[in-house]
Amino acid sequence: MELKMKLLSALDKVFLDAEPVERPENGVVSGFRNEVISFQAAYSLTDESVAYVEVEVVSPIKEWVRVRSVKHVPVRFPVYMDSTSNYLRTTPGLYPDLLSDLHPHGLRAYWNQWDSLWIDVEPDANTPAGVHEVEIRLLNVNGELKASKTAKVEIIDAFLPEQKLIHTKWFHSDGLMNYYRVEAFSEEFWRIAENFLASMVKGGMNMTLMPVHTPPLDTRVGTERPTVQLVDVYLNNGEYSFGFTNLRRWVEICKKVGMKYYEVAHLYTQWGCAACPKIMATVDGEYKRIFGWDVSSTSDEYKAFLNAYIPALIEEFKALGIDKQVFFHVSDEPNKKHLEAYLAVKSQVIDLIGEYPIMDALSDFEFYQAGVVKKPIPATNHIEPFLEAKVPGLWTYYCCGQYKEVSNMFISMPSARNRILGVQLYKYQIEGFLQWGFNYYNSQYSDYPINPYAATDGEGFSPSGDCFQVYPRNDGMPEDSIRKEVTAHAMYDLRAFDMLEQLAGREKVLELINEDAGEEITFSRYPTGDSYLLNLRRRVNNEIKARLG
Repeated sequence: MELKMKLLSALDKVFLDAEPVERPENGVVSGFRNEVISFQAAYSLTDESVAYVEVEVVSPIKEWVRVRSVKHVPVRFPVYMDSTSNYLRTTPGLYPDLLSDLHPHGLRAYWNQWDSLWIDVEPDANTPAGVHEVEIRLLNVNGELKASKTAKVEIIDAFLPEQKLIHTKWFHSDGLMNYYRVEAFSEEFWRIAENFLASMVKGGMNMTLMPVHTPPLDTRVGTERPTVQLVDVYLNNGEYSFGFTNLRRWVEICKKVGMKYYEVAHLYTQWGCAACPKIMATVDGEYKRIFGWDVSSTSDEYKAFLNAYIPALIEEFKALGIDKQVFFHVSDEPNKKHLEAYLAVKSQVIDLIGEYPIMDALSDFEFYQAGVVKKPIPATNHIEPFLEAKVPGLWTYYCCGQYKEVSNMFISMPSARNRILGVQLYKYQIEGFLQWGFNYYNSQYSDYPINPYAATDGEGFSPSGDCFQVYPRNDGMPEDSIRKEVTAHAMYDLRAFDMLEQLAGREKVLELINEDAGEEITFSRYPTGDSYLLNLRRRVNNEIKARLG
């Protein structure tokens, strides 16, 4: 067995049929004690057809090194037909994305095909500071060395500040219920949910969508998603009362894993707020659905429910000590033609919600201009008028519709197009970022569940990589994607920018950001190559070290 190897950055994507380029500018990769430092080692078999490979790490910091295999996943829907530039490929095929822990006998090398290993260095307070060699060795089954590459990793003796950005990717409980075949709020559900929520926090997400009632998202009109309602609703003799046992456990788990902020599920249906969300209740002893698509959003019955429900929720949030970290939603993605309807339903709840922030993903500037929404969340390709208006505490989001020019994380996109987001968020002082799919394992409109390992596009819903960031391993643990890890690196970048700002001022950070950009960075114009981001982060780290002495 003969192997060849190449050392690569975490921004490379290695395809089976393309020999990657090893670039000397990657050099030493550095990071702080509380960030994950990543690189890759690509390998290919040069003689036999298939062979077992064993991996060995040799390093003085070996105990802080984690190695995973980059798996290729099926991509049938890589891009939209009118997509423009800055894609790796536009044809269906197998694409690198899934990161799987190494099995003792599970790693293979293939003749004339390229695979890669994803290497994370996860330092802590006890990791020796300084520059360390991390050698990745590939052995045959007899333990004989067949190839090796050595990376230099620097552990900077300092800690990044806490992330200021509020970052959410929507958590879909029914995805876990369907895939693992567990009932909502069973003990097995709670175990699995905790694993996935912890994965979110590790990936730089510090806000979660809280299903106080089943979120009215991506649901075909007239149908419903499985019930994932945290709040028990009772209606006896025309009077509402509520139980919060499951909500309390949800918050307890969120606090345990380090989640900081909470989004209350939308109070009205998506794309126009025409109807009510699905609400289940025990009515005079009978458990049944009392609201849904068949009930108008402005009905007297739903108003009466909200008059009891929202104050009870707020009192519970106060009792749980999270009321300062709660955000409300009215309806997702309304557009200009829904302005009047949005105003009508918002008027029903604004006095009940009071001073708690209301935010919604919408891109029509008129909603903000007319004072309808104080905290809009425009898409990255519609953010310019909101930036020009200097909207305080501005958020932004992307989903499947943001595929021309702006950053995003489709599997077919280069990782630099994902990671540049950190630079953009810092430059424009964005308060929060939202993306809709941490673990959406359904087809479009939630018509039926899908297997995310086989259908990375929700079976034609949106380009591969839009629906979910993690894969559901059989044991109830999430498996990461390259996209999730690279987004985490963008969050580390953002924290490093904040750290340097504290030491040297904002102008110094902007100077470094602009130095090699070649043009004014906006959400649609930015350097597209890997080198810009790698060199920027290296310069930022060096500036921090110089000031820390």
